[in-house]
Formats: sequence, C-alpha cells, structure tokens
Amino acid sequence: PHAGPVESKNEAAMSELVPEPRQKPVVPMKPMGINANLLGYIGIDTIIEQMRKKTMKTGFDFNIMVVGQSGLGKSTLVNTLFKSQVSRKSSGWNREEKIPKTVEIKAIGHVIEEGGVKMKLTVIDTPGFGDQINNENCWEPIEKYINEQYEKFLKEEVNIARKKRIPDTRVHCCLYFISPTGHSLRPLDLEFMKHLSKVVNIIPVIAKADTMTLEEKTEFKQRVRKELEVNGIEFYPQKEFDEDLEDKTENDKIRQESMPFAVVGSDKEYQVNGKRVLGRKTPWGIIEVENLTHCEFALLRDFVIRTHLQDLKEVTHNIHYETYRAKRLNDNGGLPPMTAETEENHESNL
Repeated sequence: PHAGPVESKNEAAMSELVPEPRQKPVVPMKPMGINANLLGYIGIDTIIEQMRKKTMKTGFDFNIMVVGQSGLGKSTLVNTLFKSQVSRKSSGWNREEKIPKTVEIKAIGHVIEEGGVKMKLTVIDTPGFGDQINNENCWEPIEKYINEQYEKFLKEEVNIARKKRIPDTRVHCCLYFISPTGHSLRPLDLEFMKHLSKVVNIIPVIAKADTMTLEEKTEFKQRVRKELEVNGIEFYPQKEFDEDLEDKTENDKIRQESMPFAVVGSDKEYQVNGKRVLGRKTPWGIIEVENLTHCEFALLRDFVIRTHLQDLKEVTHNIHYETYRAKRLNDNGGLPPMTAETEENHESNL
C-alpha cells in the first residue's frame, strides 16, 4: 500500500534531476573503439619531453614590478627572492640626491640560469611612489606603463609580417608593499589596488614584518584581508580564474591563510648552527629569512616562483591582456590607429 507514494516521490525526484544535464555544455563522447591497452609502445608520452626541449631552447620571460614607499625594502626583497643582485641596491637618500617629484619607472633586465633553464627576468622598480606630501593620482604613471606594454605587444601582434616570437615586456606580477603599521591600510594603498587590480596581478606583501609581534602580525593580516574584501579589491590568485576544484582548494588556502605575505628580506649571510643563512642581525639574535617560524618569505618565494609563475603569465596573457586588447580593438574599429610610420610599413607590406 505504501509503494504508490514512494514511487511517485521517486518519479518527482527523477523529473527534477533529469533537466540538469541538458543545461551543461555538450561534452563529446569518448570513442568506443579506442582503449588504453595498446598493442605496443607508440611514444605519445614523449610529447612532454619534446615540449620541454623546445621551451628550454627559447627560454622564459618573467617581468615583476615592485611598488611601495621608499624604505620598505623592495630592492632587497627582490634580490632575496632570486638569490642574486637583480635589483638596484639603493644606498639610501643623501643630501645631494633629490627626491623624485613624480614616480620614476626603472626596468632592469637580467638573464638567470638554473639547471639549464634560462629566464629573462625584468625587475620594474617604481622609486618616488607615495613619497610626496600630495600623492594624488600617483598611480597613474604606473598604470600608463602597464598599458604601454600591452600596447607594444598588441602592435607587434597585428602587424602583417609579425615576429615569430614577440618580445614580452608585459608586467606579469606586481608586488605591492604595505607598510607594517599594524593598524590598517592607507587610503593610498586602497586607491592604488582598486585602480590596478583590473589590469595587473597584484600580490600584497607586508614589508619588514620583523617590526611586529606575532599577535600584531596575525591581527594585521586579518584586517588587511577584511579591508580588501570590503573595498571589492581582487588580488592574485583571483577567485573567478580558478580552473578546477584542485586549483580552487589550493588557492582558497592561500587567500584565507597566507595573504598578504608578511616578509623580511635580506641579502646578507650569517652563520647559524654551522649553516650559512640569509638573515638580519639584531641584538637579540638573527632573523632567518628562509625560516618559516621567523617570517613568510619562503611561502612567498614558493608561491611566486615554484607553483604559480606559469599561471601568473597565463592570467596576464589570457585575462588582463585580452581585456585590454578587446577594448582597444573595439574603440578603434578593429585596429590600432595608423601613424605615419605604421602606414608606410603597411604600404610596403602590401
């Protein structure tokens, strides 16, 4: 007697579940005749090795920008990150030097090699950012620089006879240095990240974290995360760009626990328990840069270089550059505006 209602319930449940798969995109069916049991070795697995050889020959480009007030250790941190003198070492301000009136942008290029892998690293420094009394719109030169690199790439891409490998000067990663006040973000920090989070991958970093106690550091990190969320500022890795569940799980952990990385930079070595370590010497001991109990530098390095470097490049190309490109081509009816030089090139190509 109870079978009727149960069956009707099951039917109702089934009818609710049936329409769902139809809404999903159609996935092509697997070919029925092919299975994994091949009769002999073909060599499909060597494609990975072929790709590796090809990319090893061409090498890699990686462009990292550092932004923040003077004295937060931007140059030192980048030198620590790549374990070499890749960023200009500022000797501090002296009376003969003038503080730059506006933000100056300096790009320094290096070729770093490790294990046979060559990487052309460009460090883009921004001296003068946030150092004035009136810092109104001081992010504009930085935004202009980032867009100029997209424009350069776009112009090369739309050429009729374009290069086989377009030089990549686009900014893949922007480390934004937050002053370790322990209170909250300054309006300048919020304005900068609000304007530039849409055009570049921003990774917020709390500089000189050894000036705060452990409790202050934890509290400050939580407060920064909350302020970024309240102001709708998306930092890298952005939630909407997670490709699958594994990426989402890994990136959620980074977003909720690690960000912003509280770091200490140093390019000086000291002897600790018979080992040479990078660190900062204080009257009460040595702060080891690569020791996770002392600071989160090792987490930042692993994140930027060992796990997410390729993803930073892909998000720059597929999201930020594509957004710029679509807007630029829409505004100009499909092509960048013709200058006298490009018109001559165009005619000669024709």
